[in-house]
Amino acid sequence: MFLWGCSSAGRAPALHAGGQEFDSPQLHQFKMNQKIYFVDTFTEKTFSGNAAGVVFHKGEIDGSTMQNIAFENNLSETAFINTAKENEIKFYSPTIEVDLCGHATLASAFIFFNFIDKKATDTIFKSNRGDLKVTKKEDSLVMSLPKDYPRKIDDIEKISDALNCQVIEVFRGIDDFLAIVKDESIVETIDPNIEKIAELDSRGLIVSAKGETTDFTSRVFGPNVGVDEDPVTGSAHALLATYWGDVLNLQKMKARQASKRGGELICEVLENNVEITGKAKLYLQGEIYF
Repeated sequence: MFLWGCSSAGRAPALHAGGQEFDSPQLHQFKMNQKIYFVDTFTEKTFSGNAAGVVFHKGEIDGSTMQNIAFENNLSETAFINTAKENEIKFYSPTIEVDLCGHATLASAFIFFNFIDKKATDTIFKSNRGDLKVTKKEDSLVMSLPKDYPRKIDDIEKISDALNCQVIEVFRGIDDFLAIVKDESIVETIDPNIEKIAELDSRGLIVSAKGETTDFTSRVFGPNVGVDEDPVTGSAHALLATYWGDVLNLQKMKARQASKRGGELICEVLENNVEITGKAKLYLQGEIYF
């Protein structure tokens, strides 16, 4: 079995196999080695929630290299945080850069608090959508995302066709379409047409209904960013919580994303932001060479 990121003092990084250490000459030819973490978010246990890659770096990593690393990781998102630029954060899916990713922000904060600055109780990441603040609260993390206001549109037939189910209403947020269906069982059992969803002019398509054991339930499909179904989507809840807060007349809500891995979130709608609370678990730490 090979273990990532093992090194010996005064020598090039070494690999370990079967308990025996050996130097790999190939490692000397790479320009950079960089720590990387995989974190499962919106969950209290590994192998559930949504996994994100996290890379904190001081030197410049160009966009093409970030995209290649994200493609190699093959996670729904990988976050790159430049500590030399006041924690500027970039998000990459396996195929494209995106402006905002909630679960990768949560994963980045988890790594920041546990490995970068263990004394910190809050941090701010500078993203393409503005400042993203995350605060430690007991054993959870509270993330503040910009509110995403739903705009009602008339594409019910087109969206129903893509989801293979009857949709009641359709809304549009900054990035995604939001389809409302009759009940939670429809959300859980739909078998959407991914090719038709990929034809939509959006990052993704959210389907949601009022919950039975939570305030609302959802699933998120994003083939246009290389993720047919996202396990748990923090940024989608900036739109979902804004919508359901008005419908249910609630400020604080419990949400569930009904993907195979599943995840639970606490959403609180404020004047200009949505605060999303979740937990995270470290799955892997190692080094990448490029």
